[in-house]
Amino acid sequence: MAHGAKAVTQQSKTAGPRIGIHVVKTSSSGKLSMISRSRLRAAFLTSAMGAVIGFAPLAAMAAEEAALVLKGGRVHTPAGVEQAIAVDARGQIMAIGDDAVIAPAIGAATKIIELNGRTVMPGLHDMHVHSLSAGIESRNCNFAPDATVETVLKAVADCAKTRKEGEWIVGGYWNEPALGEKPTRAHLDSVAPNNPVVLRDTSGHNRWVNSKALELAGYAKDTPNPEDGIIERDANGEPTGMLLERAGYLVDRLVPAPNNEELAAALKWSLNEMLSYGITSFTEASAGSERGEAELAAWAEAADSGVLKQRAQLCLNWHPAEAAASDALLAHRNRYARDKVSPNCVKLFLDGVPTEGHTAAMLEPYADADPKAHDHAGTHGMLLIEQDELTALVKRFDAMGLKVKMHAAGDGSVRAALNAIEAARQANGFGGTLHDVAHSNLVKPEDMARAKAMGATFDVSPYLFAPAPINESIMTAVGPDRANQSWPVRALIDTGALVIPGSDWPVIPSVNPWIGIETMVTREVEGGSAEKFAAAGAVTLEEAIDLYTIRASRGKGLSNLTGSLEVGKAADMIVVEKDPFEVPLRDVHATKVDQTIIGGEIAYSR
Repeated sequence: MAHGAKAVTQQSKTAGPRIGIHVVKTSSSGKLSMISRSRLRAAFLTSAMGAVIGFAPLAAMAAEEAALVLKGGRVHTPAGVEQAIAVDARGQIMAIGDDAVIAPAIGAATKIIELNGRTVMPGLHDMHVHSLSAGIESRNCNFAPDATVETVLKAVADCAKTRKEGEWIVGGYWNEPALGEKPTRAHLDSVAPNNPVVLRDTSGHNRWVNSKALELAGYAKDTPNPEDGIIERDANGEPTGMLLERAGYLVDRLVPAPNNEELAAALKWSLNEMLSYGITSFTEASAGSERGEAELAAWAEAADSGVLKQRAQLCLNWHPAEAAASDALLAHRNRYARDKVSPNCVKLFLDGVPTEGHTAAMLEPYADADPKAHDHAGTHGMLLIEQDELTALVKRFDAMGLKVKMHAAGDGSVRAALNAIEAARQANGFGGTLHDVAHSNLVKPEDMARAKAMGATFDVSPYLFAPAPINESIMTAVGPDRANQSWPVRALIDTGALVIPGSDWPVIPSVNPWIGIETMVTREVEGGSAEKFAAAGAVTLEEAIDLYTIRASRGKGLSNLTGSLEVGKAADMIVVEKDPFEVPLRDVHATKVDQTIIGGEIAYSR
């Protein structure tokens, strides 16, 4: 039967992109070449005994009835495009082939989805998302990232009408170039004098506040800058209302924290939003930022109640200034571990963003820095954790078996992160855990070449790859030469390093991964634009989808289970209305997900 099944499946296979086959570097020139397609096909399809691996023998299928069958469509596999896929009662893929091959697995209790030409793909992974914060902030005073000062003030004024006197107004996300003028506390005082106001920028690292918020924070003319933060001041030394890095985070803590019911509601909303776009697995990049251990309890409860369908990895915040509290959270992490919840990651913030605020750590001075300035932070940005301390932390967490995800936007912080990972490998050996250099806006070529050997992963933010106000700010701050090398995904892949994508939602307006897939290829705004941003970093569509599927799965250590559609793997897959490989490239962002299936269970239907 195995040989007969093989003959049928080979005839039915159609040409098309092979999701799950990695592009690898094989030449010293740095150019990409593909492993022999015939060798790959043999590796995926044939075992040492000649049995088909990618397609279950008919005899085996006849012995077990499928729980779910999807047929009559386009099923993307590492070996090509097939018609149908069958899933067993354990939620594992039991067969892939044409409709005739799958037919023997269909029984009286089998649920059948008629695809009618639609496409099945592996589920997508978001490797850097702040889903709980997104749910909380969905109820805030929000406005578009291209909002002008006038637009922001109108939004704040409208929100003030719905708030009691003294009640906080929280919102975002602003971009300084789009505002049209320097934001000050006086702007916000003019529309909300009796309410404390705090507005986040699009990077999530800077805050624009009013006088009431400054008063409650205790920020005055003689207040020193907090550790790892800056209170911007005018010519007279008075706070302007612009707070950078930890100076703003300390104000955030004055805002009443969400209660347990609000945490649960926010999480449920965000999880459903992600399911609607086909996200079956994700990494929560900053767990504990809202309510500490109560957040971990919310994740565990979501898993226990069935609200959480996806496979979630939690990166727990760790800050040197709060080491005792951070360590306590880590010590309790496994109390909240579940089948779908893995609190096995630590988040460190090494710097800010390479915009006009100069908070990202750079190896060379910012292009718009005052050449007469003697302030290193003003000219080169801020490394929030010095190298020796960072190295000790990464060594420690690596020895504990924890993934470390380090926010590193500037080339100085990227180098510091790689130095720490390299030291951890030398001290501990390689234990299989991959550590992430998150965002990686700017990376020196010599540092790109280091990552693969030490098992470092570059976590990139493709939603920001298009022309946008934040990128105008980057252009001004670092100059066009460096800005045009931002998020160098092409060069990073060429080194053979593992590159994974993350939305950074809600720093960006939508968690829609199809926007990221499209802009990673076009480097234009969704739907296309005359202008591009850092076009040298563009990749192919097949590579972009691989980043969101098999490569991301490797980054989480789950590639034996997810990331591609193969017999024996978990049935984490999505049904999309149109094949993204068959539509115009600039329509990919509009891809509609009809069903999201996780472990063989339909978690979302449109």
